[in-house]
Amino acid sequence: MFGAIYTGLSGLEAFSAGLQAVSNNVTNLDSTGFKSSSVTFANVANVLDPSTENSGNSQSGTGGGVEQAGSTIDFSAGQMQQTSKALDLAVNGNGFLTVMDGSQIRYLQTGSFEVNSSGYIVLAGTKWQLATLNSSGQPVAVSTSSYNTYPPAATTTVAFTGNLSSSATTDSVSNITVYDANGGAHTWQAALSQSGSTGNWTVTVTDENGNTAGSQTLSFSGGTPTSATSKLTFDDTKESLSVVFDFSSNVTSYSAANASTLATGTIDGNASGTLTGVTVNAQGQVSISYSNSQTKTLGAVAVATFQNPQALVEQSGGMFTAPASAGLTVASTGDPRVGTVEAGYLEASNVNLSAEFGDLIIIQRGYQASSEVVSTANDMLQQLFQIHGHG
Repeated sequence: MFGAIYTGLSGLEAFSAGLQAVSNNVTNLDSTGFKSSSVTFANVANVLDPSTENSGNSQSGTGGGVEQAGSTIDFSAGQMQQTSKALDLAVNGNGFLTVMDGSQIRYLQTGSFEVNSSGYIVLAGTKWQLATLNSSGQPVAVSTSSYNTYPPAATTTVAFTGNLSSSATTDSVSNITVYDANGGAHTWQAALSQSGSTGNWTVTVTDENGNTAGSQTLSFSGGTPTSATSKLTFDDTKESLSVVFDFSSNVTSYSAANASTLATGTIDGNASGTLTGVTVNAQGQVSISYSNSQTKTLGAVAVATFQNPQALVEQSGGMFTAPASAGLTVASTGDPRVGTVEAGYLEASNVNLSAEFGDLIIIQRGYQASSEVVSTANDMLQQLFQIHGHG
């Protein structure tokens, strides 16, 4: 009967531990990125003779009660929730974001990040820095502090697209913005006139002050620019500008049935810019945007995957540490092993509340039954003591 009491007590202990696991799952229902844990139990056998263990002899031992079996973490994805923050990140797949604090490394599948005073992208409210892949494919923390400004660049090429009606005599393209070496913006106008032999156009370029940057001849043959005149150079010596007008691609000259649609395409060069935002682009790279509409990428976000994710050790804040037995591999977004990094999203908890309530009922019943075993064994012992006393 004493054995029955201890067996019942094992049930009380096991179901209490099970209740702890369920309560942890339920209370983290709204914890971002939380991964729930399973609740399982296993029997405990008291072997009387070690030589007969597992021999098939049903008399080799007695039941020793129950214990909570090792729990497993459910790494299935929670719902992806869109947010308004560019540095809210979630992995759509099996991968984990990599964060670093000195030599310490942790992993998480979602998190809200921010840029700290040192320019590092850190998990909000912590010192954990988001890692990117260096040229050797190793995770490193990266700072944006060296990229606060975008240097100016002079315009060297203006590409044109569209049709220049062969039956017209004049055309123009206005508001061509070019930049000098100091990032100063200048507005050029290109006036085109056709006279004399058909297919020969005089291109005259003037700046915003009416100063002429030059006149060149653009010739067409068979509706396309000739190779000798498809690229024309115009110089503004005052601003030290030398710009090539490129008509070599996507420019035609056909009859009046096709109206003139000549326009600028790509124009290089830019003003100086200051950092305006940091995000992760569709390619999974940390991307900096500037006030001059330019962007710069600092490397791909390091995404980890594990051959044995159950070996991961859970930490606070939805993070995990990885022992060697986890089998770490680091890749970048888009790798089928890790999935993709989504900016502007957070992953919700994967707790299934209905299943947790079902487990809660089973655990409560198990605890109640175990307490009845203890109570009954105690009553029987009292009866035994009473019989002994009467004797």
